[in-house]
Amino acid sequence: MARTGRKTPGLRVLVWLGVILAALTAVLAGGTIAGQASWAPKLALDLEGGTQMILAPKVEGGSDINEQQLNQAVAIIRQRVDGSGVSEAEISTQSGRNVVVSLPGTPSAETRNLIQASADMNFRPVLLNGDGAPVPPESQTPEDQLPKPTAEPANSSDTNWITPEIYKQFEALDCNSAAAEKSERSDPAKPLVTCEPATDKSPAIKYILGPVEVKGSNIVTSSFQLQQGAQGAVTNDWAVNIQFDADGTAKFKEVTERLNQFYVAAGGESGTDPKSQFAIVLDDQVISAPRSLAVITDGRPQITGGFTEQTAKALSDQLKFGALPISFDIQSEQQISATLGGEQLRMGLLAGLIGLLLVVVYSLFQYRALGFVTIASLVVAGALTYLAIAILGWTENYRLSLAGVAGIIVAIGQTADSFIVYFERIRDELREGRGLVSAVENGWKRAKRTVLASKAVNLLAALVLYFVAVGNVRGFAFTLGLTAIADLIVVFMFTHPTLQLLARTRFFGEGHKFSGLDPERLGAVPLYRGAGRIRTPEDRPVAVRSKNAGAAAEAERRMTIAERRLAEKQEQLAGSSKTSAKENK
Repeated sequence: MARTGRKTPGLRVLVWLGVILAALTAVLAGGTIAGQASWAPKLALDLEGGTQMILAPKVEGGSDINEQQLNQAVAIIRQRVDGSGVSEAEISTQSGRNVVVSLPGTPSAETRNLIQASADMNFRPVLLNGDGAPVPPESQTPEDQLPKPTAEPANSSDTNWITPEIYKQFEALDCNSAAAEKSERSDPAKPLVTCEPATDKSPAIKYILGPVEVKGSNIVTSSFQLQQGAQGAVTNDWAVNIQFDADGTAKFKEVTERLNQFYVAAGGESGTDPKSQFAIVLDDQVISAPRSLAVITDGRPQITGGFTEQTAKALSDQLKFGALPISFDIQSEQQISATLGGEQLRMGLLAGLIGLLLVVVYSLFQYRALGFVTIASLVVAGALTYLAIAILGWTENYRLSLAGVAGIIVAIGQTADSFIVYFERIRDELREGRGLVSAVENGWKRAKRTVLASKAVNLLAALVLYFVAVGNVRGFAFTLGLTAIADLIVVFMFTHPTLQLLARTRFFGEGHKFSGLDPERLGAVPLYRGAGRIRTPEDRPVAVRSKNAGAAAEAERRMTIAERRLAEKQEQLAGSSKTSAKENK
């Protein structure tokens, strides 16, 4: 059998696939060594268990919550949970009054605070700031030296808002105490004494803030990104972007015009006037207090200064999901087990193993040694999917649910179907008298269109299901789409290159009886031919044509399926006519 073309076709592609697998493994290994990732995928609530919190919503003004507001509370909490990176959470209502939030694992303090955070977000100018520790009684300012208002405040930045009572409260406030985190809703028209909690990089700070000037409801959206330098180059510093609506844009312009004057008067970057700052307040607590370095006229301020990716994302989420008229109190919190989910997982894995075994048995029975290519392809697809899920669990906090496992099990059959379509196209080419090398190439040209069309349908269905559905159904759709992508990678970068190499071996190239490409067996029509096609009683064995069939065979090869069937019927009719003529004689 002739050997034409490159000596090592497909070898370079296989090397690249090995590089991809090695790179994904190295990434996951690096995260595991750093203590941030794990070799095992993160599991969702139904498989791992987790934490269940019952939240009591509170409407601004103290009124009772109605059904519409309760549904809004559920939607908002789902946004907050999804925005914090927690996946596969379950959020529902209870008794028409409370909201039940079930999260996999143990939620972080940031996630818990984000869920519970009050919707009362606003922007206040800073009048005074200081260390978060309380001033000892013996060091507090004497009564006769306390600041006293000399006139009615002219604006929210006027220090005449600081009365002796407010200054005493400011000195006595202890921002390092947990009790300082809880406070009643403040009056937006009056000054506020509050804290900015300590972080890993900065100690706690306490403030005297002026009245509210811009409300959180004026925020359209927020995002975070790497900051750009003066020449447009991207730096390694993270920034948070805010976009206000028309009303918020006008108000924020007025605020920054005033605050920027304090900034310039204090000497710019070298100045320390607290009145150049505006505080972003959530639940009467400062979450950030940046300085106004310029007048913002377009309603798109950018907050910079020492952010990491995590802290920038946290602030962006608070800005995006915090401007709501509802706050939440955690009434109870308890751990929930995954006993039922664990049993279902075992049954699901058993079903998956049975399905995989059936695919292996069918592949070996129908394709002999060629079936080992199917098995190897499934192993590579499984490795890619596993590494992707584990890395996504580390980087995106993706969690594998029971529905996601079901999506992977369903994908086993869809993945094997791609290989069957390809093998049958190769066999069709061999039946036309082509050598194995050219049959592999021509069969691939015909098969890849079918495979691409099939996977496009799978991906489209997965995308629609993911964006339309909620809860665990999204986990099923996600893994279904992920495995479809893995299938495409394997078919293009493993199955086809492997067959290119095998076609040049003696065992496969000369059609050994155990190769799956034995000419004596190629006339048989298989029970299942891929893409949902099942052998029918009308299908008959096709004789393998000689390699030198000539122009007639080439012309017949180019026929469409309909043309071939018509030609077969005409042959049958001609044969019947000849038999009748002989009988008449």
